[in-house]
Amino acid sequence: MSAFSDFALIEPIQRALQSEGYTKPTPIQAQTIAPALLGRDILGIAQTGTGKTAAFALPILHRLVTSAKPRLARSCRALILSPTRELASQIAESFRTYGANLHLKTAVVFGGIPIGRQIRDLQTGVDILVATPGRLIDLVEQRAISLKDVEILVLDEADQMLDLGFIVPLKRIVTMLPKVRQSLFFSATMPKAVTGLVENFLTNPVKVSVTPVATTAERVTQGVMFIQSVKKQALLHAVLEDKSIERVLIFTRTKHAADRVVKHLTIQGIDSAAIHGNKSQAQREKALLAFRKGQCRVLVATDIAARGIDVEGVTHVINFELPNVPESYVHRIGRTARAGAAGIAIAFCCSEERPFLRDIERLTRLPIPVLALPDGFDMHAALPVLDTARPSGQRPGGNRGNPGGNRNAKGTGFSRPNGDEAGQKSPRPRRRRRSGGGGAGGAQVRAA
Repeated sequence: MSAFSDFALIEPIQRALQSEGYTKPTPIQAQTIAPALLGRDILGIAQTGTGKTAAFALPILHRLVTSAKPRLARSCRALILSPTRELASQIAESFRTYGANLHLKTAVVFGGIPIGRQIRDLQTGVDILVATPGRLIDLVEQRAISLKDVEILVLDEADQMLDLGFIVPLKRIVTMLPKVRQSLFFSATMPKAVTGLVENFLTNPVKVSVTPVATTAERVTQGVMFIQSVKKQALLHAVLEDKSIERVLIFTRTKHAADRVVKHLTIQGIDSAAIHGNKSQAQREKALLAFRKGQCRVLVATDIAARGIDVEGVTHVINFELPNVPESYVHRIGRTARAGAAGIAIAFCCSEERPFLRDIERLTRLPIPVLALPDGFDMHAALPVLDTARPSGQRPGGNRGNPGGNRNAKGTGFSRPNGDEAGQKSPRPRRRRRSGGGGAGGAQVRAA
């Protein structure tokens, strides 16, 4: 299909697409909308930012209108499950946009806010319900919603939804659904460990993979800077002095690290905010709104945001800490270079994170080029105020050595420093055992 008009979508949907400027479907849309309109189960794999939401939203809206079944109290016809609140809100907004000319009711429910209003919203029933699993189960237990009339089930970010953190509530939810239904699963990555679980939820699905699984967006220029862990904050400040970094999303592994990064940046006069699971829903929405409006140049997040932020104009993604799950890297850097734009992803890697870097390169099947440190960056400069702060579990003194570093290397561009060539494999830390028995003289891990 070369145009949305080629699909058998009803005229009100076509009109909404035209008003949004949608003319040509993306590859994932072109290959999934037609079989989805026929009622087939779908397993769709595509890079982030390639239009997966429209790929399932458009055929769902078409089916709900053309089948013309009545809306029943405390029920829903289409159920879309999301791993994060932010992603759930974005999906619901997309349904409202594409269905602007339709008389369908969309609701979104997630935790972190009072449940009473959500119960009231569901009393008369909804056509489309977007939910996070935990809050959905709460609502079912309070008899605010029944799932016995669900016609279509969607898992967005299916790999995370089928992971250990969600698989138990997901299996419970599925037992409440009709056995005869349409199921649509979409994700950017699909680890082999999850593939077997998918088959338990889909019936003879149409499998669409428009790019190799776990490939990174083609328009994202990637690079890695090697740096001691305790010097990462100073490096971040030096990198952010580049004014071409207009809107940047920074990722950490932990909530504590995200808050610490924001404290440093605030002291240095850089507008920033943190978003993670310990923040209230109001705080998360405020931070995301400020970032989207350009009032906040830097948003620091844990992986909760990797699958829930769709903000135009994110020029850079910085992995302040590399993820220990390589698939998360794909989702993180997918927050830039969206909707046909270009973007840059920079990773800070200390010696203890080299195994994570190797796993990422193995997953994506691409070496990440080594970058020079910023011109004039002083490896020995102390942090302005919070120089005693260090990552949880980090020994005083940080990581030894600076593989690939070059104190006088020029720029934050993509020239290579002396010593390390792009794509060179990094060894895992060697384990050395001190002499003696247990206690302080026992086994310790030291960087190679």
